[in-house]
Amino acid sequence: AFELTQNVDQAVVEPVADAYEKGLPKPVRRGLRNFFRNLLEPVNFLNYLLQLKPGKAFETLGRFTINSTIGVAGLVDVAKEEPFNLPYRRNGFANTLGYYGVGPGPFLVLPLIGATSLRDVIGSGLDQAVLPFAVGKPFNTPLYAIPAYTVNSLEFRIDFDEKLEAINESDDPYFALRETYLCQREADIAGLKNRPPPRDCSLEALFSEGLEDEPIISAAPMSQEQVVAPEIAQEPTATTNFGSGICS
Repeated sequence: AFELTQNVDQAVVEPVADAYEKGLPKPVRRGLRNFFRNLLEPVNFLNYLLQLKPGKAFETLGRFTINSTIGVAGLVDVAKEEPFNLPYRRNGFANTLGYYGVGPGPFLVLPLIGATSLRDVIGSGLDQAVLPFAVGKPFNTPLYAIPAYTVNSLEFRIDFDEKLEAINESDDPYFALRETYLCQREADIAGLKNRPPPRDCSLEALFSEGLEDEPIISAAPMSQEQVVAPEIAQEPTATTNFGSGICS
């Protein structure tokens, strides 16, 4: 699955993202991103309520109201500027599940989606269902869903292109992608609980941590001659197994 996803990314997503970045002026791309972000603010609001964070919930509601009116249907992120100072905070049902102790489940690498987990796939599906269920047309049609998904995916690909390049050039790209993703999601959930990140998410730290977690393989048992004459036997030496990550 990992190799297939890498091939799809190189053949489809990367060139499309490159054409999108170079073909559209940055203000146009920013406006599209702001518009689709704004449409998902009710999802952010709902999940902050579910996480018992009414302050952030109503800040999010304020962002949605300001950007939907003064910000021309969300095309301009007015709310983050003076005098409002309401920054964008992404939230969702995957975060709520994690907040209440649901683990990430199996790590997945899916074509056109990339790195994710079972919890995040389920949470994302719930996120996407809220707006069509609450509002109806046109948000329950492919005319909305496909452009929203495409813009969000392309913006993510552009924003994280440098990190993805470092991951692909590492000694074990699958391990690097898996641990980077899971580590970042751990940090996201910890942040919701007002806790510091549980570990360093840099590639150097993650690879160092991976080596420390590898099992130690003990040396072969001593022969009968060594047991009989231990004074001439060499001290057994443990061998560390530096195995790479396993591709799914």
